Amino acid sequence: MATNANANGKPRENLPELTARIVATYKERESITHLGHSSLPSYREVVEILGDLREIVFPGFGRRQNLHMGNVAYHVGDLIDGLYDRIRHQFVRAFQCQCNGREPLADSEAKAGAFALQFLERIPALRGMAADDVKAAFEGDPAASNLDEIVFCYPGVAAITVYRMAHEVYNLGVPLIPRMMSEYAHGKTGIDIHPGATIGREFFIDHGTGVVIGQTTQIGDHVKIYQGVTLGALSFPRDETTGDLVRGRKRHPTIEDRVVIYANATILGGDTVIGRDSVIGSSAWVTRSVAPGTTVTIEAPNLRYREGEPGEARSHDDHLNFQI
Repeated sequence: MATNANANGKPRENLPELTARIVATYKERESITHLGHSSLPSYREVVEILGDLREIVFPGFGRRQNLHMGNVAYHVGDLIDGLYDRIRHQFVRAFQCQCNGREPLADSEAKAGAFALQFLERIPALRGMAADDVKAAFEGDPAASNLDEIVFCYPGVAAITVYRMAHEVYNLGVPLIPRMMSEYAHGKTGIDIHPGATIGREFFIDHGTGVVIGQTTQIGDHVKIYQGVTLGALSFPRDETTGDLVRGRKRHPTIEDRVVIYANATILGGDTVIGRDSVIGSSAWVTRSVAPGTTVTIEAPNLRYREGEPGEARSHDDHLNFQI
């Protein structure tokens, strides 16, 4: 028979005391408590805004079906009208949170309105880049049967599309929201692209899981990377006086045009440049620049086979040598 006792047999009358103990930690752990301040942007609203933006960038692939040129203008107009107010409101929250309410609300509202409009005006250009990314995926993956499959099913395209939106917001100088957008895509796809990264046209991430692209990464046009690739920082310098991390420096690599980076390769360092038309092989660890047209691989291990009973070891790998 059901009772009002919890798993330890204690009555529900203990819950008020538990609540009091939890609330007491809000003063003890203020670093992860946001009380008495300006309202934060809403994560749920940011995700819903991304959904509506996707409806505009890829019309007919989302919630609204049976669109055609006779009714799509009404549908998009309705979305744009609602998006302006919703984006503006989230921008206001971000600005007020950043300054902890010290900026006059009217100033935040004026800035947010201007930036919301500037962002929406970038949608035609964003659609052009999205079309190029879908084209790159189709041309780069022989398993793709058509463009519809890529738009619907490819996590790389989904992550890149959200990145391109977040990058526009990042470039406007809106705090917090670009990271909320990119981390939503990260959670959905396993692909972590910082909105501050600069990525050229026709970018393709094949498979995608585990890809990491850092904040100051620069990627040229027609670049293709595979799952598990890391474009990261080699070190994190600290201020000699304060010991704090030094921010604002280029920490991540530059990848020039038409480079291919295969699965699980790691490229590190703000001074590292991968020259155009280069190929970085699977599992390579690269911390210095390579000239255009270079192929970087790990020497293939030697596989040795011997006869034996089922379950016995049948092969082993020799040591791996880094080769350029």
